[in-house]
Amino acid sequence: MQEIKSLKELSVINFIEVPQGMEDEAIHVRNVYVDYFRKQTGFVSSTFFRSITEDEWHKYVNIVVWASHDHFKAVVNRGFDNPDGKNNDGMNVLGKGFPEPIRVSPSQYEVIGN
Repeated sequence: MQEIKSLKELSVINFIEVPQGMEDEAIHVRNVYVDYFRKQTGFVSSTFFRSITEDEWHKYVNIVVWASHDHFKAVVNRGFDNPDGKNNDGMNVLGKGFPEPIRVSPSQYEVIGN
């Protein structure tokens, strides 16, 4: 059963809250992440959303799809265990590459219905 689960696509959904004046920096950091991920085995896609609701914090959602949970884990590797989120390539993963006060809440999801 575990082997079958590892073959399912995995979506990593990041909720990103950005204070006014830091939008360009947040978009740049997200693009650096995606450029890195595109070069990794198992990367499927990334879709970036911006909320149309305006307030003092700009809200974004970035969805990165991996071929499997195993592919995702291979890219993040030791980033799970480091407070700074650095993986074996020295890339800050799990949303830890965004400067403060930008807030990132990453979570992992699998599709269970359409």
